[in-house]
Amino acid sequence: MSPIYGRIFYGVSIAAMGVLTMIYRDVPYMLLPPKHAWLTEHLAAVYVVGALLLAAGVAIVVGRRIAAVSLVLGTALLLIFCFYFVPYELTVSNNYRLFGDWENSAKELALAGGAFVLAGNYHRRVGRLGAVLFALTIISFGIDHFLYARQAADYIPAWIPNHLFWMYPTGGALLGSGLAILLSIRVRLFAALLGSMIFIWVLILHIPKSVAERLGDGGGEVNSLFLALAYCGTAFWIAGAKKGL
Repeated sequence: MSPIYGRIFYGVSIAAMGVLTMIYRDVPYMLLPPKHAWLTEHLAAVYVVGALLLAAGVAIVVGRRIAAVSLVLGTALLLIFCFYFVPYELTVSNNYRLFGDWENSAKELALAGGAFVLAGNYHRRVGRLGAVLFALTIISFGIDHFLYARQAADYIPAWIPNHLFWMYPTGGALLGSGLAILLSIRVRLFAALLGSMIFIWVLILHIPKSVAERLGDGGGEVNSLFLALAYCGTAFWIAGAKKGL
């Protein structure tokens, strides 16, 4: 598996989030907790954030200064997770004891892990840190599939039968692949399988929902599409990393 696909998928996703930030004049839901919407009150700051995300994504796609860009991006995302998402969940959210309430925080952490993974060919320890962060979030998403199977089953496309049934094997696949990456067990194989599964979801689930979304709906489904593509790219990069992660 060539890691170039992973780099392009991840870079396109970050660039797209930057464009969406500027189009909707709002930071994507997985990048900043809702109670910290003070940023959206300063339109110039929103455009700066969008432009920086766009520039970072383009640099990753074209392969310019990948190590530096990925390290800065990953560090920024990790700091947002530590100093914004975690305090928000602990002090503002009324359901912080619920595992599923941390889902958006985990999405932020997964993106940070993806950025660090991209730097892995240049800074192996950073790459391993990224793989661990990404694996932990994938494991958490797998657990979510079991805990909230009934609530999430309707998200599966209508043409696929037995919605509830499919929540369990997909949750198991996420758990297994996340554990394999975390414990360094046949990492390339399981990361490639994980990336392929998520890419299938992008094609049959996220793209149709994004196409059906109305322009005035805030871009939630489109952001979810590129978020999934970023996960896919991270998994493919891990699968193809020359030095291993």
